[in-house]
Amino acid sequence: MAPPLLQLKSIALTFGGTPLLEDAELSVAAGERVCLVGRNGSGKSTLLKIAAGTVAPDRGSVFVQPGASLRYLSQEPDFGDAPTTLAYVEAGLNDDGLHRARMMLDAVGLRGDENPAALSGGEARRAALAKVLAPEPDILLLDEPTNHLDLSTIEWLERELDGLRTALVLISHDRRFLSNLSRSTVWLDRGRTKRVERGFADFESWRDEVLAEEERDLHKLGRKIVAEEHWLRYGVSGRRKRNVRRLAALQDLRQARRTHRGPEGRVTMASSEADASGALVIEARDIAKSYGDRAIVGKFSTRTLRGDRVGIVGPNGSGKTTLVSMLIGALAPDSGTVKIGATVEMATLTQHRDSLDPTTTVADALTGGSGDSVLIGGERRHVVGYLKDFLFAPEQARTPLGKLSGGERGRLMLAQVLAKPSNLLVLDEPTNDLDMETLDVLEGMLGDYAGTVLLISHDRDFLDRLVTSVIVPEGDGRWTEYAGGYTDMLAQRGEDLTRTKPAKEPNKAKAEKVVTEPVPAAMRKRKLSFNEKHALETLPKTIADLEKQAQTLQQQLDDPSLFTRDRAAFDKATQALGEVQTKLAEAEERWLELEILREEIDSQ
Repeated sequence: MAPPLLQLKSIALTFGGTPLLEDAELSVAAGERVCLVGRNGSGKSTLLKIAAGTVAPDRGSVFVQPGASLRYLSQEPDFGDAPTTLAYVEAGLNDDGLHRARMMLDAVGLRGDENPAALSGGEARRAALAKVLAPEPDILLLDEPTNHLDLSTIEWLERELDGLRTALVLISHDRRFLSNLSRSTVWLDRGRTKRVERGFADFESWRDEVLAEEERDLHKLGRKIVAEEHWLRYGVSGRRKRNVRRLAALQDLRQARRTHRGPEGRVTMASSEADASGALVIEARDIAKSYGDRAIVGKFSTRTLRGDRVGIVGPNGSGKTTLVSMLIGALAPDSGTVKIGATVEMATLTQHRDSLDPTTTVADALTGGSGDSVLIGGERRHVVGYLKDFLFAPEQARTPLGKLSGGERGRLMLAQVLAKPSNLLVLDEPTNDLDMETLDVLEGMLGDYAGTVLLISHDRDFLDRLVTSVIVPEGDGRWTEYAGGYTDMLAQRGEDLTRTKPAKEPNKAKAEKVVTEPVPAAMRKRKLSFNEKHALETLPKTIADLEKQAQTLQQQLDDPSLFTRDRAAFDKATQALGEVQTKLAEAEERWLELEILREEIDSQ
């Protein structure tokens, strides 16, 4: 095994009360690709700062192999007194590096003469990326490298990092980015790290196994304490030395249970849904918008129906927000018409977290400064209880918004939007600053949402899991709507947003026609597989057998004397009936899915 270029051992750090890091470790060998994951506030960025040498731990050791070069990308780049972006990127480079500095600035779309103080968030992130990539270091520590980047830049960065021999440590909320680049995963949870030699794609299943094992161990600990306490009350003998040792062991067990830090709670999201809208939610015909000589949208038409989830993607500055503003009636088109359903009730989330008044308290932001309750789904809830659903502690209710982290501001804005009755959600970059668990909950809520969703996002995985169609700019004001998710759009288009064709399918034709009534990707030009055909033929018999089993078990339970006569038989039959009914429901649902699929294929 190769010796590590970077190694952190037994790292501990405490800010105030609960330790942030207790026994954290991180080891990176040459060429390794490690993703560092954990909830917001778990200490990921702090651990990376310790590795970079910008924060000193209370305890533990940090080793960097002599001669190894290391570069660190922080979430908030510091430009110092650099007069231009070129001067910022060139600082500390040798002659060979100067050429790379200019090349990297050009690759990220910067000229080099920009004033760092006047850069937007996306431009600052691109300049910082150019600075850490230019010297081609042995170790790259990247903290949220995709923040403020559009999809085309994220895809470029992914290709650039994939081609490097540099060892990588990545922190990111972009699951597709982590899945494509990582080979090992370090999970920072409750101050400690656990590592698995698998990429992020396998992280969630591994994490669930670890938590299940921890729960079993905690249950065993509790049972052992109960047994020892029973001995203490009834079984103490005259052998003093043995008793003293056993009492000490019991105290150790109690201390282990007292100091155990269980997993943090999960976010709970529920939207306040209004009455269902009509079948037609939005209909746009030949809408166009220009600013001066530049066409932002040119004669675009689309039809959005109740229940659709429409994703809008494209480079920064391509006009995504302008297009959405016209579709929801907030901005009048220069030409064309937009029709919005008469019963549509809309709730909107903007990507500008700065729109929150920093002096307003968290509670007042939800209640409007009047009272201490909010109306959620037609029921009044105390604001503190509602905040707990979004992982805010009760004492944070009076915290000024200016004191919140980026993730906390993101959760608060979601809480505001979801509290409004709606049947149309318009979400502009809702995944910004959200951790993995919160993203999962948001996906589930939007998947169950009975209304319609318009979504601007650069999160490819989020789009693939959620949307039914994707609207993409083609240049010169042209926009095209493709059926399916982001990956389906790439397959139909034959190229990504930077006009780069896939290496394995260079001749794939680009879809030209606007799709107004999307069909699922799985339904397009395909046949039933062998397993699907076999299941379609055998499931009816399986369903019939399960129905007979359920009927037999139900007849046993219908006997009113069974419970008192044979409790064990009653419990066994009850459990068996529940299992059979679950299998029956799954078999019926699977058969229905396959039958619908067969009919759709036959009708093509």
